[in-house]
Amino acid sequence: QVQLVESGGGLVQAGGSLRLSCAVSGRTFSSYVMGWFRQAPGKEREFVAAILWSGSSTYYADSVKGRFTISRDNAKKTVALQMNSLKPEDTALYCCGVARNMVVPTRGPYDYWGQGTQVTVSS
Repeated sequence: QVQLVESGGGLVQAGGSLRLSCAVSGRTFSSYVMGWFRQAPGKEREFVAAILWSGSSTYYADSVKGRFTISRDNAKKTVALQMNSLKPEDTALYCCGVARNMVVPTRGPYDYWGQGTQVTVSS
């Protein structure tokens, strides 16, 4: 079993920054990919960013490319999402997920999910 706990969300003005963190714990840290997804009220969950545990590759949604950066610290068992130049349309519940096996990082399926952290961007 793997547990994921997100933190770092909050209320920020448009143009501001937030740094989300996802702490991973459980039986093993050996995974294929970790990703961030978000879901706004009334909308489907959408992919934001993902990183392979090897660190060799990162993936971003077009809507966040150039503004968001995903990184991981295997020693600390955390994955971070640095979000800059935030826009009101970035407002959503942000969740991190872990896929243990080889999947398409932008689609999954992911095996474990955290509860999420709320990000609200005011205009």
